[in-house]
Amino acid sequence: MLLPKRVKYRRQFRGSMAGKASRGTKITNGEYGIIATEPCWIKSNQIEAARIAMTRYIKRGGKVFIKIFPDKPVTGKPIGVRMGKGKGNLECWVAVVKPGRVMFEISGVAEEVAKEALRLATHKLPCKCKVVSRADLEGGDNSEN
Repeated sequence: MLLPKRVKYRRQFRGSMAGKASRGTKITNGEYGIIATEPCWIKSNQIEAARIAMTRYIKRGGKVFIKIFPDKPVTGKPIGVRMGKGKGNLECWVAVVKPGRVMFEISGVAEEVAKEALRLATHKLPCKCKVVSRADLEGGDNSEN
């Protein structure tokens, strides 16, 4: 599972997921990708489950790129503990994903295979996602200019 080697502070505020993604909105490495259509926290085990689903389907043929990293610690207090007495212990690491963020990319396989592998990966993720190609995103950008 993914997690940072070391962090400056063990506990963080929850933060805000408002607005759209400003970085990571283009497909840079692969030919096809998954884009988030709603904001969410994605745990490290969900990222790993999506990666395994993709690599199994493409039978280790192409290359999978993971564009998100879980670097936010999430804490929780045990059940049956009263309020107060400080912040809880670390439970998991999450990646903050905003709408428009490219989460996974795939290259080196046929279009049908890539799209089906990405579709299988979207079922492992907690937010609504869209499978797109590099041409879809670039075509949208050029029409605006």
